Amino acid sequence: MKLNFDGFILALFCFIVLAYFFPQLYLWHDGEILTWITSVGISLIFFFYGLKLSFQQLKAGLSNWKLHLLVQGATFVLFPLLLLPFYPFVQNGLQHDFWLSFFFLAALPSTVSSSVVMVAIARGNISAAIFNASISGLIGVILTPLWMQFFLDFGEIDVFGDVYWGLIKEIIIPVIAGLLLQPYFGKWALKYNRQLTLFDKSIILFIVYSSFAESFVSGVFERTGKLYLLWVFVGVVLLFILVYGLIYMLAKSVFKFDRGDQITALFCGSKKSLTHGSVFGKFLFAHSASAGLYFLPLMIFHAFQILVVTVIAQRYHNKTKDII
Repeated sequence: MKLNFDGFILALFCFIVLAYFFPQLYLWHDGEILTWITSVGISLIFFFYGLKLSFQQLKAGLSNWKLHLLVQGATFVLFPLLLLPFYPFVQNGLQHDFWLSFFFLAALPSTVSSSVVMVAIARGNISAAIFNASISGLIGVILTPLWMQFFLDFGEIDVFGDVYWGLIKEIIIPVIAGLLLQPYFGKWALKYNRQLTLFDKSIILFIVYSSFAESFVSGVFERTGKLYLLWVFVGVVLLFILVYGLIYMLAKSVFKFDRGDQITALFCGSKKSLTHGSVFGKFLFAHSASAGLYFLPLMIFHAFQILVVTVIAQRYHNKTKDII
């Protein structure tokens, strides 16, 4: 079995190293230039997403409500509920940052493109995957800040005025604009999908660079060590395995889905979106020195889920060929 190396994962860690040695780009004009670039870039990401969104594919996957209930329930309820029992054990600031970084990961929506691609490789229910991956990000605009406001000190930030309006302005409005202009530019967006994907990843890299540069300059990582990073990795692996196992049990034994729906539930319900996480973090952790810490589990989870789900998807694909 051949595994494709994801260069984007390597680029993520390269930009973290860049932020450590050369934080000057972030400090240039007090970060206003980079903030403006990322804001415009985020709006364009979701505008292009609206251009590529297929109404026909969404309609095709609309009727399977039990599958949608499991996927969205796992994404926005199961994940956070698995983290909540650990909150009473938080005793100091570093432990709070550690727990909050995982809770931020747990509250995020599912991925879009990678979920659909993996479901297609494993020969699952593609139309249902497209539907769930598409609506997950829109649901997250409401639910992710709602979850986070219970545990995050926003200080002078107005949650409903600044956070929600910022997300609506940079996500919802561009998506709607893309949908309205889809009849005119939809084919163009699909034709240049590869180039647009590279643009999306470039903006994410800028956001990651900004967050880590701010954390490095403030010295927040000086109070952590190698043991902290080890616990983050262990926590990510355990969280993924636990969620994946619970979804598998629910899909097979409780909902009794067929093979195609089981695959879609597993791949869409167990993944988290780095794209949405980067955008949401930009508003939720505005001017927070710990922003880099909050992004760590998300980036490791992103790399781990791609590696593991790619292997699982290929095995499902091979089993299907054996059956045929």
